[in-house]
Amino acid sequence: MTPITEVEGRRLALSNLEKVLYPATGFTKAEVLHYYATVADALLPHLRDRPLSFLRYPDGPGGQLFFAKNVPPGTPEWVTTAEVPRSEGPARMVLVQDLASLMWAANLVTEFHTPQWVIQDPERADRLVFDLDPGAPATVVECCEVALWLRERLAADGIEAYAKTSGAKGLHLLAAVRGSSSERVTDYAKRLAVEAERAMPRRVVHRMTRSLRPGKVFVDWSQNAARKTTAAPYTLRARPEPTVSAPVTWEEVEECGAPELLVFRAQDIAPRVQDYGDLLAPLFDSEVAGVLP
Repeated sequence: MTPITEVEGRRLALSNLEKVLYPATGFTKAEVLHYYATVADALLPHLRDRPLSFLRYPDGPGGQLFFAKNVPPGTPEWVTTAEVPRSEGPARMVLVQDLASLMWAANLVTEFHTPQWVIQDPERADRLVFDLDPGAPATVVECCEVALWLRERLAADGIEAYAKTSGAKGLHLLAAVRGSSSERVTDYAKRLAVEAERAMPRRVVHRMTRSLRPGKVFVDWSQNAARKTTAAPYTLRARPEPTVSAPVTWEEVEECGAPELLVFRAQDIAPRVQDYGDLLAPLFDSEVAGVLP
């Protein structure tokens, strides 16, 4: 029988709680739900008002993975949805605005991916993102070197950057911006990626071409496009272990001498939030948001 629980006055059916989703560690679906409930205060502000793309993995990372952008069948009527403009025509997508919606979505077993804009103003980007993806034998250690260069370069334009792990192999840089379209932010990010490649030609590549990437860090600027999404802060990833896209301090980036130093699992996050708070909280401060040159 599927357990029914109540979250903020909403009744939720939570299924298959004993199912092992991460066989490498025995991490169950119940533990996934507990993780999201525990970190909800830090996670929800990063999801709120952003139409979500779900990367679902209901049978664990070794099973089928599939993106779901439209409102899933059976979505409760109390879950907020919104019509989102798309080139092929408008679509209706989910907004996770509260704890009950978060727990409903987490029960689907999904990564949370968000665009760099909010539903109230889809024509304007409020975030800039770089996805630093290492090509073997490069690792997150090399990503940290590139991140520090980009941080300094962004600061020269009055833009303050913050870092998080991707939860996979690399690193994400985020910055709050204002007054620019997604297209303009994308053009700016591409320009900086090209500059990074010129400054560090043995370390950086700005093109996605696979043959160019071994041993280098691909600076993916394209996720700033309005149609693209990026793994949200604090989301679990569909990896062999329950790793998290975790905010990190710049000191941790500077001191990273081995890949394992920037791997954070579900059990690591609540203590980090207790110690640091949300390291990405400044992204919500309008005074921090930069204006592109």
